[in-house]
Amino acid sequence: MQNILTIAAACLVNDDGEILLVRKRGTSYFMQPGGKLERGESARSAVRREIQEELGLCFEEADLEDWGLWEGPAANELDTSIVAHLFKSAFHGQVKPQAELEEVLWISPELALARDDIAPLLRDRVLPNLMAEQRQQTTSR
Repeated sequence: MQNILTIAAACLVNDDGEILLVRKRGTSYFMQPGGKLERGESARSAVRREIQEELGLCFEEADLEDWGLWEGPAANELDTSIVAHLFKSAFHGQVKPQAELEEVLWISPELALARDDIAPLLRDRVLPNLMAEQRQQTTSR
């Protein structure tokens, strides 16, 4: 029987259109900041808490655009699927890994998609959506 985890994750994008990827200690896949919802916690509250714990950043609820749900395989846990509540926000500043994070990386969506060490959620949903959104913004200028 497969385990199912409910998580909340954030797509943080800087002024250059790069996305912030994080890698947790002892894992090999990069993903967005975020994590598991605690009992009774909303997805929006969970992603704000996780960003605070992992990166020391504070976001207001209004700063986080709802980017819908995604279901698929977990990156670092065998026989596990995730239900991910996705959010997106602009971020302007520096970050340093904290808590269980080992590495952070700002990277263009195109370069990230070419890597073989990104989580399925990034590869299948976040990066294609971000690239489409950026193309649309470029053509509408």
